[in-house]
This record gives sequence, C-alpha cells and structure tokens, in this order.
Amino acid sequence: MGREVVKAVAQAEDLTLLGAVDRNPALQGQDIGELAGCGTLEVPITNDFEPMLAMLAQERQLGVMVDFTHPDSVYENIRAAIAYGVRPVVGTTGLSPEQIHDLAEFADKASTGCLIIPNFSIGMVLLQQAAIQASQYFDHVEIIELHHNQKADAPSGTALQTAQLLAEMGKSFNPPTVQETEKLAGARGSQADADIRIHSVRLPGLIAHQEVIFGAAGQVYTLRHDTSDRACYMPGVLLSIRKVIGLKTLVYGLEKLL
Repeated sequence: MGREVVKAVAQAEDLTLLGAVDRNPALQGQDIGELAGCGTLEVPITNDFEPMLAMLAQERQLGVMVDFTHPDSVYENIRAAIAYGVRPVVGTTGLSPEQIHDLAEFADKASTGCLIIPNFSIGMVLLQQAAIQASQYFDHVEIIELHHNQKADAPSGTALQTAQLLAEMGKSFNPPTVQETEKLAGARGSQADADIRIHSVRLPGLIAHQEVIFGAAGQVYTLRHDTSDRACYMPGVLLSIRKVIGLKTLVYGLEKLL
C-alpha cells in the first residue's frame, strides 16, 4: 500500500511528498520514488520516525502522516503524530475500541484532525450503505472477509466496521433456531455486536474481499466487494489527506467524508 500512496501523492499537483519511513534495513537511503516506480523524487527512505514528524511540524503548511504499518505499532504512531501537530490518515487496522477512544480524546485535546479509515474504497462504502438498507428487512446476516495471508489482524477492520454499522440499527440479528454445537472451536466464526457472525479467510492470491450475506425464508441476498488492484484505494486516500487538514477531532470511517 505504501508504494501506491507514494505514486498517488507524487502525481497530485496540490500535494508534496516530504518523507518516507520504513523499518526494513535493506531499504534505508533508497529513493522512495524509484522504489515505488514513479521516478526519482529525491526523498530517501529513513527509519527515523520522530525526527521526520519534527521536520513536518516545522513546515509552513500543515503536515499529514499516512500510516499503513502494523497493528503492533499504529497506536503509538498516531499518538506521536498528534503530539507533533501532524495530522494522521490511518489505513492500518487492528486498533481496539479502547485505543480508538483514547486517540479521539487525545486528538480533541490537541485540536488536531485524525482520520482512521478501515477501508478507503468508495465501493466498500456503497456496499455498507446497501447492507444498512437491507438490514431493515432481514433478520439473519453473516459477514465473510477474505484477505491476503500477510494481513496480521482478524477479523478485518472493514468487517468489524460493517458489523458495527448494522448493530447501530438497534436490532439483534440471527435469532437462534437450534442449539448449536461447534465440533471445532471457531467453526461458526467470531461473534460481533448484535450477534453478527464474522468469518475470516487468509490465502495467498487474495487482496481484499468481503461478502455480507442476508438470509430469509426462500431467499438469500448477497453483497460482495472485490479488490483487484490497490490503486482502487487511492481516491479515498487522497480525499482523506485533503479533508484531514480541516478537522479538529478524530473521525472514523470514509463514509463520514462523503
């Protein structure tokens, strides 16, 4: 994802790429533009994260940090960015509700915009809106999310957000019709708010995919979104970079910007 973001920002006339951070020792000092395949940008890759934030904080224009890292480091990355007055745009998932609440309070106190976006695809936002509408007419629903086998967290942030949006409708789903027994733990998936089941698949060859399946007597209604190229996320990433500058609080979800 980082390389796609570099290409998108480099091609945007109103944005300037000032730095690139990566922990991989083999990449240190390489030009990020050459690595991303968009030509020389004269921006060397570094692993000095906080000095990079300090540099951004000294710029005349407000700085934005785009984070596609790892669930183990994203919380501290966001806190550090806000502390320096740098606006985070975060695509890394795996933050707990408690961490998001803490970050929201921290951003409020600092009057610094922050965006946490489980999925930057416009198509996924449309799927979620369709699912919300369908939930008014169906009482049974399950979610299947499928990702590449390098994804560290499960269920995906997008699946959790979809379940949360459905739960906010104020109804409970999947009323039991039989006493279930799992012969293997987890066979029925994880259980999110409002008794919505989420099933996670991790395989090489996948990128990012999600199905929301509604069922009722005599019918099944399936909503599905497939990602075939990470370029599909870039319009949402660029929109978020431009919007976060005007925010003073944390906002969760791309749908809040549309």
